[in-house]
Amino acid sequence: QVQLVESGGGLVQAGGSLRLSCTASGSNFRLMTMGWYRLAPGKQRDLVAEITRGGSTVYTNSVKGRFTISRDNAKNTVYLQMNSLKPEDTAVYYCNALSSTIVGGRAWGQGTQVTVSS
Repeated sequence: QVQLVESGGGLVQAGGSLRLSCTASGSNFRLMTMGWYRLAPGKQRDLVAEITRGGSTVYTNSVKGRFTISRDNAKNTVYLQMNSLKPEDTAVYYCNALSSTIVGGRAWGQGTQVTVSS
């Protein structure tokens, strides 16, 4: 089963930047659609950004123009560059992998906390 390990979360002031990384185990990373979700207190876990194996990207409206998702297939890693952070971006961010090569079709990372202070 694929393992996803996230890093890069932390505490930042509003207007600052962070880059999240998620590294996947195994040899099928290039076949996976990779995404970042977030879970804020009192809310459901929502998609933030997604990148297909072909490099197409999707963003939720609230992060368009501020966040960029990218992938490096040679490193089995997906990134989320977050700029102009706002307090409402505070959440636990989860890496997600979608692929028919994964048992159950989907895998999740353990999550990384992002806190944006005002």
